[in-house]
Amino acid sequence: MNVDPYAMPDMDELLAQVRRQTEEVQRIQRTVEAMEIKGHSRGNEVTVVLRGDGRFSAVDIDPEAIRRYDARNLGEIVLEAVNNGLQKLAEASNAKFAPVIESARSLDS
Repeated sequence: MNVDPYAMPDMDELLAQVRRQTEEVQRIQRTVEAMEIKGHSRGNEVTVVLRGDGRFSAVDIDPEAIRRYDARNLGEIVLEAVNNGLQKLAEASNAKFAPVIESARSLDS
């Protein structure tokens, strides 16, 4: 197959493709925002729940942990759960967007 390197791309098709990709990104963004992710501290003393938009909707602390740890240590345990939740959210978001990113890369080739 001979491809003319100087041929102009079909602008209508390119615009339609960009529109489709934009719609797909928006659809994925809505699904990500609707997700609910749970993060945990290492010992499961603290569980956090966050939405796909990054807002936390719950922080649950085991009552035993409140008795066992001082404020500083408990704060570190809460941070551990928060960071775990944020990491899980990033991984889930990346997984949702991976097909679109891969599709865009294949267009560059």
